This record gives sequence, C-alpha cells and structure tokens, in this order.
Amino acid sequence: MANEADDDELADACADEDSISADHRRGPRRRGDALTAAIFDATLAELAEVGYAELTMERVAGRAKASKGSLYRRWSNRAELVVDAMHHARPHHIEPPDTGNVREDLLGYLRAIADLLNGADGEAARGLMVESVRDPELMNVVRSRFTDPGIAMVLDVLRRGAVRGEVRPTALTHRIASVGPGLIRQQYMVHGAPIPDEVVLELVDDVLMPLISAR
Repeated sequence: MANEADDDELADACADEDSISADHRRGPRRRGDALTAAIFDATLAELAEVGYAELTMERVAGRAKASKGSLYRRWSNRAELVVDAMHHARPHHIEPPDTGNVREDLLGYLRAIADLLNGADGEAARGLMVESVRDPELMNVVRSRFTDPGIAMVLDVLRRGAVRGEVRPTALTHRIASVGPGLIRQQYMVHGAPIPDEVVLELVDDVLMPLISAR
C-alpha cells in the first residue's frame, strides 16, 4: 500500500497533468521539495510584482506552472502560503547586534526590523498583519514564526544589559521586551513605509531607555 507521502505526490502529479491539459502549459513535472520550492519562488515573485493585495493562489499556480490543487493541498489560503514562503526565503531571524551597549543593540535590532518592513517584504508583512487580525489560527502561526522569536531576542539584549548594570532586573519581562517591536509594527500599520530613522531613535530614546534603565 502506498504511504501518505506517495499518495500526495501521485495526487500532485495527476492534478498537474490535468492543469497542464486545461491551461496548455508545458514543462517538466516537479514533485515534493522541487514543486514546493517552485511555488515559494512564484509566491515571492508575485509579491514583488503585484503586492500582497493582488496576490492570488491562481496567479501563484500559474507562475509556478503547478495546479491550484497542489497549492490548496498544502496551504488553505494565501496568507499561510506567504508565511511559509517568507520563512523559506529568510529561514534565520534578524539577529540583534552585541555591541556591549544596550541602547546601540536595541537601535540596531529595531533598525533591522524597519529595514525589513521598508523593503520588498514589507507589503507581504503588512498583508499578514491585517489577515492575522481576522484569523486567530493564522495569528498563532505569525506569532510562533515571527513575533515570539523577535521578543526572545530583545529579552536576550535586555539580559546582557542587566548583567552590565544598564537595565533594571525587573525589566526582564516578555511584556517589556515586546514594546519595541510592537511599536515598530504599529508605526508601519498606521503610517506605512518607509519608517523614518528618527522614529526608531525616538522609540529607543524616549520610550525604551526610560522604561528599562537601571538609573
């Protein structure tokens, strides 16, 4: 008896053949990881070309030369697809610097987040934020993939600062660590891109440093 993976590959192959016949597409048939990689590449290309608002599963399928069924068997909607495509393109999270100074570390990390949102991935990120508000299941995915790891990194920055005497020990909480990334996201959601560097500076100097300072 074929196992579940074999069944999925067979279904993909049949669906791709049906789709090719219907759409007159021609090309080598891909399965498994090769097909998934092609779908991710097509998703990122669509994001760059038309943005999240105009991205559809149909457009991605057409660009990837795959069937819509092969997408819907893996992802129930475009938001889940985009989360995985972005994670595929950026498997490693932004790492905060370790300069020996908590202010500089926070500035470096929040600037990196702002640069990401200001770049080609920003539109996708904004779309995901909007979708996740309406979809609790998607919100859990976004939180586990992006939000919580970012907060954990800020906590590491604060812990190093506490060891040096720059950060009060009572500031080492999940809530306080979430303030910086949360306000950067809010700035982007309300005002869009680009996020000016002076906003990042004000956030660090007027909000975060008074909040965490040991002095």
